[in-house]
Amino acid sequence: MLAGDSEAFRVLVDRESASVVRTCHRVLGDLHEAEDAAQEAFVIAYRSLAGWRGEGSFGAWLGRIAVRNAVRRAKARRPVTRMDPTDPDRGLGSAASGGADPAVVALRAEHADELRRAVGRLDEPYRETVMLRFYGQLSLAEIAAETERPIGTVKTHLFRGLARLRAAMTADEQRR
Repeated sequence: MLAGDSEAFRVLVDRESASVVRTCHRVLGDLHEAEDAAQEAFVIAYRSLAGWRGEGSFGAWLGRIAVRNAVRRAKARRPVTRMDPTDPDRGLGSAASGGADPAVVALRAEHADELRRAVGRLDEPYRETVMLRFYGQLSLAEIAAETERPIGTVKTHLFRGLARLRAAMTADEQRR
């Protein structure tokens, strides 16, 4: 792959695509936008292959690219909650049909958007560590390898990042 074999890269794309789309979807909350972000992440990865040192797994490196790309996209868009009242799988049907209350669904979506924005406002390295852990679903050891930080430092960054996130969310709640 590092020698420019596009077929080897295609195999990696096939292997990692579902994971990258899931990662982008967790950040963006929209499947179509997540698919676009994932495709862009693969393009970025292909163009950046020379910079990959091969010290960690390719999937973790690619996941980090995907998280950063998805966060960049999330910051650039206006917050919009899309609801399809005809889609019972989204929980927006009437209460009589067993679906969730649209107000509850809207509040949950709003809370998820607020959480994404709050994570995006965290200072580095806390933002990166929190995003890799919860949106990228990397283990602490994988984060340490990808960021080239000792695992103790990663644990500290995660603890402090979550504390700052909790404080920011509490402050936002009190302002309302």
